[in-house]
Amino acid sequence: MPESRCLLFSVWAALCIAGTGHVFPVMAQAEDSQSETGTNDGTDRPNILWITSEDNGVSWVSCYGGTNAQTPAIDGLAEEGFRYTHCFDNAAVCAPTRSCWITGMYGISNGTQPMRSRNPIPHHQIKYYPDLLREAGYHTSNPGKTDYNIGGREDKACWDFKGEKGKSPYGWKYRKPGQPFFAVVNIQDSHESRAHGSVDNVTKDPAKMKLYSYHPDLPVVRKNYAKYAEAVERMDAKVGATIEALKKDGLYDDTIIVYNSDHGGVMARSKRFLYASGVHCPLVIRIPAKWKHLYPATEPGTTVDRIVSFVDMPKTWLALAGADIPEQFQGTVFLGDQIEPAPKYHLGFRERADERLDNVRMIRDERYAYHKNYMPYAPAGQHLAYLWKAPLTAAWEQHHREGKTNEITGRFFRPRVSEEFYDNQTDFDNVHSLIDAPEHQVKISELKKALRQQQLELRDSGLMPEKMRERRAAAHGITIYEMVRDENLYPLERYLDLADLALARDPSNLEAFVGGMSDSDEVVRWWSAVGLHLLDQHAMPAKDVLRNGLSDESHEVRMMSAWTLVELGDSKQALACLNELLFEGTNNETMLHNVIDWMGQPALPLVKRYVDQGKTREGRYGISIFGRIAQLNGW
Repeated sequence: MPESRCLLFSVWAALCIAGTGHVFPVMAQAEDSQSETGTNDGTDRPNILWITSEDNGVSWVSCYGGTNAQTPAIDGLAEEGFRYTHCFDNAAVCAPTRSCWITGMYGISNGTQPMRSRNPIPHHQIKYYPDLLREAGYHTSNPGKTDYNIGGREDKACWDFKGEKGKSPYGWKYRKPGQPFFAVVNIQDSHESRAHGSVDNVTKDPAKMKLYSYHPDLPVVRKNYAKYAEAVERMDAKVGATIEALKKDGLYDDTIIVYNSDHGGVMARSKRFLYASGVHCPLVIRIPAKWKHLYPATEPGTTVDRIVSFVDMPKTWLALAGADIPEQFQGTVFLGDQIEPAPKYHLGFRERADERLDNVRMIRDERYAYHKNYMPYAPAGQHLAYLWKAPLTAAWEQHHREGKTNEITGRFFRPRVSEEFYDNQTDFDNVHSLIDAPEHQVKISELKKALRQQQLELRDSGLMPEKMRERRAAAHGITIYEMVRDENLYPLERYLDLADLALARDPSNLEAFVGGMSDSDEVVRWWSAVGLHLLDQHAMPAKDVLRNGLSDESHEVRMMSAWTLVELGDSKQALACLNELLFEGTNNETMLHNVIDWMGQPALPLVKRYVDQGKTREGRYGISIFGRIAQLNGW
């Protein structure tokens, strides 16, 4: 960038990183070609090239203030284009994110929010955005990652060019002469897997790495940062190569170029989590001068501060292409002739990631974020096989087990509170929750109200356990999408009220939970069991209803009742219930294994018996939950 801008940027960076430990974002080739001509037949419809990289949030991109990696290609694009300062992913992990992208709908609205669940949706009602681009005459291509997390349709079916061995990754080469194109180029070099394995041979200087304040300053942590920084730089080189290929084919001045990461990451507590490092993403857009009327700001090289959520992107691509936009799309057009008013808030969600259960909603404006933890009894840092493949994660956990972490570096491994609130301008790392600060109660109330409104509008499907909602939809022969839109099958407002009651942890709600344990709706019984569990010793008068819960028709209610009884010192029948579910069968094995792990010491004999019977210790992405417990105990 020009010397004067470098100087200003350096001053800004110095101000921003003071006391934080890292920089947070600014607030303010032509082989096998069928068509190599640079024009697209003289129409006024632009080509669109969407370059996505995997797993790197804003802190890894140098034009956003990151210093660990240098990203000259992305920086150069920002010099010629527009850098968005408030772009956020909705889901913090790949498959649920890509579900949002392909449908233009929130995963929680479709029932596609748990990782690799591939729940079906009504495809006759919900079109994928490439379908609509094709109908508008665009050639569409995506030879790389799809991972749409949706059943009932092959992921690649919506694309013209799907990729082929020996073919170029640049799909625009395979369009008809003069045909406008929409091309996705997905770059995997910054994926989480590039942070796995040995960190002994890094070339970048670990001492120069700037760490998030929630990570302990250990040699292996610094080396892991350096290893990943090298991966980010390789990714940036491929961004540059893609742009050069476009130029070589004479298409640079006919093509809108979009670059963004697919979510944040990648060191532990970023990807999969709704904290800023997991959802705040780079977004850079270059618009050729011939379409300067589409500029989102006065001139290239400047920033755009409006909130952009990932769910906005497919609707915006359709608007730029002049394609039809059905009512299904839940986002906001943020660019072009059809631009809509900026949204006031961004909504994020998180549920099961691989083998580990969680359930969080986050809503934020440009500065403040409110988080609601619907499973606060599960620590954020519960062992997840794939996440633990990075040396940093294992070293961090061991440091905590040795009692060497402090209030900030150790919080990841402890159970959570029900609600969190952060000032992202002063605390990008989200380590100082201000949920009880008197001066923020008006803003907290505003965000809580906005979250509930959006949950109701979107028909948030996450107010019942994952397998429970799958069972209910299957019992009625419909998709989760359809089920949550039927008030008789899914009275969402009642469920939201019950969840709020449970998360409040108020002993005055005891009688409501006791009564709820005999309700005909298993979701009501579930939240009543959760409410009793979160009351801890204040639930002692409810031991009889919890014992009745051990034979509940819902296995989820049995599990939570059993765990609560163990916590109340009444373990004999409770452990017998869990033993029966474990060895005689359950319709929610994932939850059972999670609950037994969360219980800890009292449940260890169950796990010992399980592994002694030769049950598998391996899961889909590495060691299983029980395998990990066995490993820690030397079994």
